[in-house]
Amino acid sequence: MREESAEDLTALDAEQTNTAASVITREDVIVGAEQPIINIPLKEYHLGDITYFIKKGVEAIIDDVVTKRFATAELPSWNLLTRTNKNYTFVSFRLTVIWCIGCVLRYVILFPMRVALTCIGMIWLVCCTAILGYFPEGRFKRFLYWHISLITFRILSRAVSAIVTYHNRENRAKPGGICVANHTSPIDVAMLASDNCYALVGQTQGGFIGVIQTALNKAASHIWFERAEIKDRQAVAKRLREHVEDPTKLPILIFPEGTCINNTSVMQFKKGSFEVGGTIYPAAIKYDARFGDAFWNSSKQNYIHYLAMMMSSWAIVCDVWYLPPMHKRDDESSVEFANRVKSKIAEQGGLLDLNWDGLLKRSYVKREWKEQQQKDFSQRLKLT
Repeated sequence: MREESAEDLTALDAEQTNTAASVITREDVIVGAEQPIINIPLKEYHLGDITYFIKKGVEAIIDDVVTKRFATAELPSWNLLTRTNKNYTFVSFRLTVIWCIGCVLRYVILFPMRVALTCIGMIWLVCCTAILGYFPEGRFKRFLYWHISLITFRILSRAVSAIVTYHNRENRAKPGGICVANHTSPIDVAMLASDNCYALVGQTQGGFIGVIQTALNKAASHIWFERAEIKDRQAVAKRLREHVEDPTKLPILIFPEGTCINNTSVMQFKKGSFEVGGTIYPAAIKYDARFGDAFWNSSKQNYIHYLAMMMSSWAIVCDVWYLPPMHKRDDESSVEFANRVKSKIAEQGGLLDLNWDGLLKRSYVKREWKEQQQKDFSQRLKLT
């Protein structure tokens, strides 16, 4: 056991005040903050040295900081809407009546109206882009597409009763730039494209999303990749660079996380979009889950099922912050630049900044990540 003199304990108590910060400080003293656990002059272990490893092991079992980002976040209170896997539990007759009235309102009144709005928006998009495709390239065509795109995405946003508050609109992306944002669901595109016009980047899809991609591609220059082509980083970077260097084309919209996260954190940004050059326009999106959870768990729900859930919610309420433009410094790598942008987005949106790869949702942990953890642990055990 580590011996502490009475004078040391008295000094420690005098330094700490009766506040939340002092409680945290005392916990770090008891559990053990991240410091070298070996007393180098003595070169011997103490019983308290194992507390750090016990703490990490328990956290990995009961409160994994990574995998819970791929599931719907829990609400502090029931919103008469939350879908759970638990069986029905009777609470009170009054609450049951209120819930039944809400179901009638959402499924009998709101849902049909929202489906009708979605159909109107899709018909408008397909017809307008089909006609616009015959126009020659030029300023007039870009002018028409700008308004067609805004109207389309605003109609589709109304189809889920979106209530969006935009902050710092003077920082919106401009031609020759790249807008990057945290990713919660495909409707992130509608939230951003209702206020600005973008060139979209993504993998070629089928079904409902495929119809939208095909229609948009007829009227403007968007960047769609086949699955095999995405693996060729040089080809992807080349197409992005060519687009950014053309001042007549729309700013690019990219979600560097590469997958949907439950809007409680921002995970690792892929460095590809930060190697292209040009100005980066960060945007932070934060949803209010009390009225409807916008997160898409793509491993459990197809897109039509997800849309049905969105259309049967109370509303989709979110805030969008446009952050000041950012440029890569001469002394930083693409990875460092990506992390700097990510931290700014997380800070503005009130999200947790994580360095873990979001693709862990569908794949195993990479070998280099395991080796990094092993290296960190070994450094804490090193006697030299």
